[in-house]
Amino acid sequence: MRRFRRALVAWAAGGAGASAASEVARQLAGGGVRTIVLVEGSSDQVALEALAARHGRDLAAQGVAVVPLGGATNIGRFLDVCGPAGLGLPLAGLCDIGEERHFRRHLERVGLGSGLTRAGLEALGFHLCVADLEDELIRALGAEGVQQVIEAQGETRPFHTFQGQPAQRNRPVEHQLRRFMGTHSGRKALYAQALVEHLDLERVPRPLERLLAHV
Repeated sequence: MRRFRRALVAWAAGGAGASAASEVARQLAGGGVRTIVLVEGSSDQVALEALAARHGRDLAAQGVAVVPLGGATNIGRFLDVCGPAGLGLPLAGLCDIGEERHFRRHLERVGLGSGLTRAGLEALGFHLCVADLEDELIRALGAEGVQQVIEAQGETRPFHTFQGQPAQRNRPVEHQLRRFMGTHSGRKALYAQALVEHLDLERVPRPLERLLAHV
């Protein structure tokens, strides 16, 4: 599945290697990829795969390829190569509510709907995080629960230092937590997995729960 994702990214990027990448992606897709899940970034991928594991599911083994777009604005290129004019495989996805317009516009452009509402997007398997994945997870766990996860990661001191910064001092703790997770490269993905692993499965954020059920 990692090879398939790499080939798909190279194909979507275009350029000199796109043709060869498309052949590799088609060949690997024929070997057992049944659904492609398009997500904004690696933290979304990690969260979905971690939640699946908690339910005893291995998405890759089940033929579900979770593919980070490297940003919501890249959705068009990936729909071109994954959608009806490309691989023609069933699709699903996850994005922040602020990026809804990009997903809706390009899904309609490639023929996967028209006049799509949020309910229409969900029916297609595309779900929206309010405001983003970190916000959803913080609400699900609560600020105290998230701080317990930060403590378990050995990052209580860095978080307190972050809280003391002039721009953060008067912010709600939920805002501080959300911003803290984005301060270092890789921290979003680290906490995406850690927070999902600490979730009460009765309180899974709706977008993640619905997306996993769809695939």
